[in-house]
Amino acid sequence: MRRYSLEKFARLLENIIYSPSRNRKIELLVEYYKQTNDPDRGFAVALITNSLKLSSIRSTNLKQIIKSKVDPILFDLSYDYVGDMAETISLLWPFKKKKKLCTLSYFINFFHENSKLQVEKFLVSQLDKASTTERWAIIKLFTGGLRIGVSEKNAKVSLSKFGNVNLDQIEKIWHGFSPPYVKLFSWLEKGGPIPKIDILKTFHPMMLADQIDSKNDFRKLSPDDFEAEWKWDGIRVQLIISETETVIFSRNGDNITNSFPELRFKTNRNVVLDGELLVGGNLNPGSFNDLQQRLNRKKVSKGILQKFPAFIKLYDILFQDFKDLRSMKFSSRREILENWFNSNKQENLDLSSIIFFENWKDLTKVRNKFLQSSNIYEGIMLKKKNSIYHNGRPKGMWYKWKRDPKSVDAVLMYAQRGHGKRSSYYSDYTFGVLDGKNLVPIGKAYSGYTNEELDKLDKFVRKNTIQKFGPVREVEKTLVFEIAFDSISKSKRHKSGLALRFPRISKIRWDKSPEEIEDLKRIKDFYKLS
Repeated sequence: MRRYSLEKFARLLENIIYSPSRNRKIELLVEYYKQTNDPDRGFAVALITNSLKLSSIRSTNLKQIIKSKVDPILFDLSYDYVGDMAETISLLWPFKKKKKLCTLSYFINFFHENSKLQVEKFLVSQLDKASTTERWAIIKLFTGGLRIGVSEKNAKVSLSKFGNVNLDQIEKIWHGFSPPYVKLFSWLEKGGPIPKIDILKTFHPMMLADQIDSKNDFRKLSPDDFEAEWKWDGIRVQLIISETETVIFSRNGDNITNSFPELRFKTNRNVVLDGELLVGGNLNPGSFNDLQQRLNRKKVSKGILQKFPAFIKLYDILFQDFKDLRSMKFSSRREILENWFNSNKQENLDLSSIIFFENWKDLTKVRNKFLQSSNIYEGIMLKKKNSIYHNGRPKGMWYKWKRDPKSVDAVLMYAQRGHGKRSSYYSDYTFGVLDGKNLVPIGKAYSGYTNEELDKLDKFVRKNTIQKFGPVREVEKTLVFEIAFDSISKSKRHKSGLALRFPRISKIRWDKSPEEIEDLKRIKDFYKLS
């Protein structure tokens, strides 16, 4: 086996991009693992799964570097047309004699261990040696989002095939390792017992639910097989409580403990719990907009803590005293959770209650009654009594019965280029509604349309641009969208005073005129947000 250089990693990315088949992409990764030494192959996995970031060089620095090499105006014009910085720089960079690049691990370690000035000089030296494809790969490492058609799940599948192990085994220990995954690769290559991880410091993949089709699914499902509980309108979290500390992870595995200093709990038995983080006094949930005042804050003032106190509604239990409970059925886990909660009651911690019902008609009445009278519920969760806690979304086990999505007619105001495969299209849209005689932005959306519709929208933006602001174009206010969203709340961050949750394009109303869009006052009155 020989150590692969950065050139081979760039070639891997190129081959993956030009391989439309998912299976072929996985085969390419397996082949790369077999031919590459540690720690290079581990770093490759980390970069592909976006688990490792190189933050020494920012986009502004890259622009300064390329503008010192080529005409700045030429770069600006080229970047505006191409829409992707890595592609633009890789094509414009003055070509020098091709030379051998360093290894991937040396490249990454250099950026972590040296000053910004040294890093910039080193980057320039590598770009000078690189081919167009290699330059593209190098720059992508800094601008982020390789977007080569390989998801984290696909990367894990490639690892399971490389080591000839079950995918579920990798899923369960994945977050217990950090790049470059040397111990993980050693196990996959040499076999032996599955590596142990620190259960009380590791995020464990969450179980997800399918959206239920209330018109068809209830005909197939027996109400006797399911438990029902409220789906609260907060953010899903994983809570680890040990004798020494409390750790809180978001559903994506981000450690958000420091953002919620009031959530520190005691336990008579070490536990890993599943729940919903909410804000509100006396364990009474407020709106999702209230919760947003607490999210993404590195430091939390006393005023914010007092105005928006956080608490957690518990759904499930995964571990107790290092014993893995995930293979037990839900009804048994629920009993263990209730017993733990009753012997560990404390401030800022609550148990999400079970909804008792006899048939689907009864549950429908309960759902309609409470969803119409309160905004604190996002819907109802249905969990099969015998379901084990499986990472991902196993079919037929858990269902979410959310509120019916709301919609509003709004006009297209601004468009911005997308990323990756959409980098040449204006695919991100800002839409607005009337506030008297003026238009005010009410939200953004970049999903809900087909490829054919994207072509039409892109042509519309280019033909109807009235002003340019860097990558953003302001357009003639003539095209109407029907925008679906899950909920609406007050917001001081937006000019309209409102924020939409999960906005997406439901329909492109080529047939409607802008005079038919919604009025801001009517929206506020209808949703009682005046």
